Amino acid sequence: MTSIPAATTQRSRSRSASIDRIRRVLGRVLLYSLATFFAIMFMIPFIWTISSSLKHVSELYLFPPTWLPKVPQWHNYITIWQQAPMAQYIWNSCLITFLSLAGSISSSAIVGYSFARFRYPGRDLFFLITLSTMMLPVEVTLIPQYLAFNKIGWTNSFKPLIIPSFFGGGAFAIFLMRQFFLTIPRDFDESARLDGANFITIFVRILMPLAKPVVATSAVIGFIGNWNNFLTPLIFLDDPDKFPLAIGLKRFQAAAAVGGERQDNLLMAASITATLPLIALFFMAQRYFVQGVVMSGIKG
Repeated sequence: MTSIPAATTQRSRSRSASIDRIRRVLGRVLLYSLATFFAIMFMIPFIWTISSSLKHVSELYLFPPTWLPKVPQWHNYITIWQQAPMAQYIWNSCLITFLSLAGSISSSAIVGYSFARFRYPGRDLFFLITLSTMMLPVEVTLIPQYLAFNKIGWTNSFKPLIIPSFFGGGAFAIFLMRQFFLTIPRDFDESARLDGANFITIFVRILMPLAKPVVATSAVIGFIGNWNNFLTPLIFLDDPDKFPLAIGLKRFQAAAAVGGERQDNLLMAASITATLPLIALFFMAQRYFVQGVVMSGIKG
């Protein structure tokens, strides 16, 4: 008599386990379906750009629009190098971006280390003021910056685009560095101090090697920001030979404005060329990037 209720209970448990399994599978299917749907939706503009870069300019204005070119115009990617000094634009962008990154990462790491590891009067106030600068749009400070740099003769040079990054590196980069350093136990510092290491040695030889994820995160974000920066170089630079790639792309839009043939297909090809380094960088640093974002938000 006692075996019947036990068997019934066992069947009930098995049925409940099967139902839970089915629910988990359906939940995953729904989650992956939504993720795939939104991924495709966000990829549509990029796919359209690739397709447009391989079309003849007349195909861009057909109605209804066509997704695929009738005959792929692969020579568009060669024509952009012939009609514009793309190599010079890319070199200028690389020079500005990498020097700015060097200054931004080094200076923000130092400032973040100060906020995370030292106690001094006004530290929290200074950190609050630093974060408050994130609420200021670039346009608010652009005119005062131009007047100041013009006064010292830095306009039409790369100096206004590079040198300021060596003085703090930006509020967001400082925030990331500080948050990451807070996750590292102070026991490392105390052990190093017992061995005779000073604060500089602790920073350079202990904390920075551990900070690879947040350095990669700052590098990816900073690279994208500097590589795509359009407004600041447009204000400070006058010589076309010094234009970065973001401004150089306007060359393909300007042709129609001065009575020439529309070159939107070449603009799309040049845009894809300018985007490839960003895509490559993200995939190379993806693991560190995600780890840095997650670990930087553990402590407040």
